[in-house]
Amino acid sequence: MSRMAIRLRTASLAMLLGLGASNVMAQGPAEFIEQASAKGMADIETSRMAHAKTSSQEIKDYTIEVINERTLANQHLAAIAKKLDLPVAPRDQIVDKAQNLMPELTDGDSFDAAYTAQQVKANEEAIALFKQEGAASDIPEIKALVDETLPKLETRLEKARALASAYGKNRRDES
Repeated sequence: MSRMAIRLRTASLAMLLGLGASNVMAQGPAEFIEQASAKGMADIETSRMAHAKTSSQEIKDYTIEVINERTLANQHLAAIAKKLDLPVAPRDQIVDKAQNLMPELTDGDSFDAAYTAQQVKANEEAIALFKQEGAASDIPEIKALVDETLPKLETRLEKARALASAYGKNRRDES
């Protein structure tokens, strides 16, 4: 292979790798708002279902906290999108996305264990999403939302881990 062909191939490969890396890291504010809103809606609906199905007052209290915090965060996301005139998917498209994110939770005794384990995962994913956008965004409104929301998500993650540990352990002990 000629030197020119090798250089061309190397340059092409470098360019493709660079494009791929920028697509992984770059997420615009509209995509962040859409993704965060969908995850929030899924979290709200899963928590509403858990509130209705659980007999644990501790989990019921947790679900109310989740519903309130995620509703407020979604309202802030919508306000930011409107203020910045960002193109965001229609509500029904976000609802569809949220429904696809909702986990299948079983009924019966294992429901509390499944819900609390799912909450650990959902909070870890939300924290990662908000941290990524906080580091990448230069939009003051989004940075402010991230600064306001991250501590709440981190606190809720700790509560979810404690509940998952308690309800997962109780489930194993009863078996």
